[in-house]
Amino acid sequence: MTASGPGRPARYQIRVDGVLDDRWADWFGGLQVSSDGTQTVISGLLPDQPALHGLLAKIRDLGLPLISVRRLDDNDAGGRSDGCQ
Repeated sequence: MTASGPGRPARYQIRVDGVLDDRWADWFGGLQVSSDGTQTVISGLLPDQPALHGLLAKIRDLGLPLISVRRLDDNDAGGRSDGCQ
């Protein structure tokens, strides 16, 4: 039995095209914001699916092209998770 589901907290990693610095973390609800060249990675724990959709709406409103959305496994949650390349 897994503890994850649409109404439960889960860690996500969202990759967008464009560079935002870590000053955007507050705007993204305290999630980690990091840049790796020409892309930005936004990651952290979201309480549920509506929070994920709200975050994706913020990304859309900034006009940043979405590259990927990854739900991280429990194994990925504590360590560094480099994106899918």
